[in-house]
Amino acid sequence: MMATVRLAFSPAPVHVRTARLVGVAVARRAGVAEELLDEVRLAIGEACARAVALHRQYGVFQPVQVVMSDEDSYTVRVIDRAPIEAGLGIPSIPPDELANESLSDDELTTGVGFALLAGFVDDLQVRPVEEGVGTEVRMAWPTHAA
Repeated sequence: MMATVRLAFSPAPVHVRTARLVGVAVARRAGVAEELLDEVRLAIGEACARAVALHRQYGVFQPVQVVMSDEDSYTVRVIDRAPIEAGLGIPSIPPDELANESLSDDELTTGVGFALLAGFVDDLQVRPVEEGVGTEVRMAWPTHAA
């Protein structure tokens, strides 16, 4: 049984790559099938990029948190501290506006994040954090032990 791995990083895009690398290493150790590791890498990267973008968009300087565990499956929780209404709502950017060059990279990242995550992860939940500020993106994949 693996211990829980916790990672906290400042909301800067450069740290998303590190979170992806750690997430895949922990997934491999937890027993996630080799053919799912690309999906894990992409999903963790997208969830972390979404959290970083929300922090930057709303001027939040608290760290983004990532919690990885393998209790019944390999579970990754990415926690942001942006306003709940920003993180929970399904993005309201119409498809024709996605091509609009006036949208910032942060708005684009948060605007298409859920759609991409839903394509990468079968077991996906997005919910407010218990403390009342921020959202948690919870993703899970089966392991050999499950």
